Amino acid sequence: MKRKYKVVIAYDGTAYSGWQYQENAVGIQQVVEEVLAYLEGAPVRIFGSSRTDAGVHAKGFVGHFHLTKPIPPKNLVRAMNSRLPEAVRILKAAYAKEDFDARLSAKGKEYRYQLYQAEILPPHLVPYWTFCHRPLDLRAMRQAAAYFVGKHDFVSFAANPNRELDSTVRTIFSFEVKKTGPKYTFIVRGDGFLYKQVRSMVGFLISVGKGNEKPEAVRELLEAKTPRTARVETAPGRGLFLWKVFYGKSGSEALRRKT
Repeated sequence: MKRKYKVVIAYDGTAYSGWQYQENAVGIQQVVEEVLAYLEGAPVRIFGSSRTDAGVHAKGFVGHFHLTKPIPPKNLVRAMNSRLPEAVRILKAAYAKEDFDARLSAKGKEYRYQLYQAEILPPHLVPYWTFCHRPLDLRAMRQAAAYFVGKHDFVSFAANPNRELDSTVRTIFSFEVKKTGPKYTFIVRGDGFLYKQVRSMVGFLISVGKGNEKPEAVRELLEAKTPRTARVETAPGRGLFLWKVFYGKSGSEALRRKT
C-alpha cells in the first residue's frame, strides 16, 4: 500500500540549477528523486512547495511523495541523508494525509535575503551573501519595504509578466529589513510570490538604499500596474533563502506575526 510522506529539506543551491528539473543541468529535485528511487526500487516523483532558481538556497523547503515500502519517517531521514550529497539534507519526515499537497496546501512562505555591505566580502560568505560596497540608507529601505505590505498587483516586480498566470495579485504580510554590523537581512512573508518577485523587490530596495530611488517609488510602481522595466533590478540569487513554508490554521496565524 502506498503511503504519502512529507519532508522538510534544506539545501545549498550554489552548485545546482534550482529545485526543478533542467534538461542540461542538475536540479535538487533530480538529486532527491534519485535517492528515493534507490530506496523504493522504482521511480518516485517528489512534488515541491515552490520553485527556486539557480544558486538560491533553502532552509525549510517542503516536498511530498508516495512510497510503497513501509519505511518509518525517522529511518527515512537517515536513509536519505546517507545517500544525498552534503549540500542537501532531509531535516524532517512524517506521514502525510492524502489531501496534503506541498504547494497547494501552503498558506504562505517566508523568504530571507542576505546582503553584506563593506569594503570587502569575506570569501567564506561569498555563496550566501550578496555584496555591496556602497553605504546604504537603512531608514529609506525600511520606508520603501513598508509600501510592499498588503494586497497588491505585483506585475511590475515579476521577471516575466507575460507568462500565463491567473493573477499577479499577491498579499505581503510583512517585510522587515534588519541590520547587524555589515549584514543586512531582508525578511518577507506572503501568501505567494511571482517568478523572481522577492529578488526584484530586494533589488529595488537596494536601489533605494543607494539613493538611486525614493521610497515612494515603490508605491508608484505598484499603483502603475505596468509590466516590469529595467528600472527594477533583480538581486543575485545567491543571497536568497526559502526560509519556511506555513501550513494549516497555526501557519496562517504565524504568517502574521513579526519575526
